[in-house]
Amino acid sequence: MNPSSKAARIREISLYFIPIEMRIPLKFGNQVLDSVTCARAKVVLEGADGSVAEGWGETPLAVAWVWPSELGYEDRHEALKSFTLQLAQGLEATSASGHPIEIGHEFIENDLPSLQTRFNATREPGAEMPHLAALVCFSLFDIAIHDAYGHLHGVPVYETYNANYLSRDLSSMIEPAAAHVSFDGLYPSDFLLEKPELKLPVWHLVGGLDAISEEELTGSEPDDGYPVLLREWIRHDGLDCLKIKLRGNDAEWDFDRLSKIGMIAQEEGVTWLTTDFNCTVEDPAYVNEILDRLKLSDPVTYQKILYVEQPFPYDLEKNRIDVRSVSARKPLFMDESAHDWKFVRMGRELGWSGVALKTCKTQTGALLSLCWAKAHGMTLMVQDLTNPMLAQIPHFLLAAHAGTIMGVESNGMQFYPEASAPERETHPGLYRRKEGILDGSTLSGPGFGYRIDDIPRELPAPVYGS
Repeated sequence: MNPSSKAARIREISLYFIPIEMRIPLKFGNQVLDSVTCARAKVVLEGADGSVAEGWGETPLAVAWVWPSELGYEDRHEALKSFTLQLAQGLEATSASGHPIEIGHEFIENDLPSLQTRFNATREPGAEMPHLAALVCFSLFDIAIHDAYGHLHGVPVYETYNANYLSRDLSSMIEPAAAHVSFDGLYPSDFLLEKPELKLPVWHLVGGLDAISEEELTGSEPDDGYPVLLREWIRHDGLDCLKIKLRGNDAEWDFDRLSKIGMIAQEEGVTWLTTDFNCTVEDPAYVNEILDRLKLSDPVTYQKILYVEQPFPYDLEKNRIDVRSVSARKPLFMDESAHDWKFVRMGRELGWSGVALKTCKTQTGALLSLCWAKAHGMTLMVQDLTNPMLAQIPHFLLAAHAGTIMGVESNGMQFYPEASAPERETHPGLYRRKEGILDGSTLSGPGFGYRIDDIPRELPAPVYGS
């Protein structure tokens, strides 16, 4: 098979904004959210032979996560929507062609930074959009290009990540940091599971505002048939993995929260915990002291902690913190800092031991980071961005093909379960957690296997395209 005959180019783009209300508030850092806008794209690709196919991609524009700032929420929200619209226009005008990874890599390296610079030049000093936000705005288009490419060739897109479809190997896109590592002649397929795991253990997010005891109930909780208390969620969904949001700037609160949830986990038979310190810690001693104190006072809970997630600030270049003392205690995973493989390389130099991948940073970028991390002996996880609707499916499939430390995080069903009701009709196992598992066995066909025609979703009018 000649890869050049498999090249594709972008022909048309449509963009939709879908507003979603949350059933309970979600706390990101210092921001409390009660709604989100999901951006959805349709991309039509044209093959070398003139054939065409459409694909779909979607990402929540999670303002507080992608752009922590003292700026007003709505200012950032509207800026993300505006930049996403500009990306739709810019992508439709591009002449780039090739495999989705080749198109995505070139756009991320060259076009996206210049578009972001141009956009930021229109904003006030101090109100510039960060790189993570730009990646998230691009991710829905990148995902849609991957999906369309699978449809163009009539195969699941994960079957195209090899020499039969790519005209370039990994060495043209990523560089090793160890003498024994080479990417010559290797493709993403060389780092993916040969057989994806379509039933995955699922992690539940215990947010900073989530009630873990009846004493914490305020009376304002929704009465919609879904659980509210942590114990109810554990029993309802058969949960075995809990991700605990901590403050990162209040050691007593964090230790107390971790201890209480650890006791609930022991009483309810939950096997695994992880801690998320909210990117607010600046000294590794903060994390170490909490872990060491827990190890002495509650060794069972300490043993349940499978890994620690991103305690330190987003900007790795400005915060070059040596974190080896933390990773000596527990596996330490990059999340917000892991924008791409170059930041993963920087993190490894500072002592991080694992990477939490997210499709919201682009499917292309996640795959390249995955390959780099695996080649250098780093452990993987796939973390959620509270993905509803179509966004859930590429997220799940990345974890299914990656080989993670333990399953996949998925909490859309906690914060807006009914937003995904149409998708749940076609793929019930991906939008309901049962016996602690997400089940993707209903995914089938080309691209990401959405089965888009089977999903009874009515979209709003597009804000761009038709």
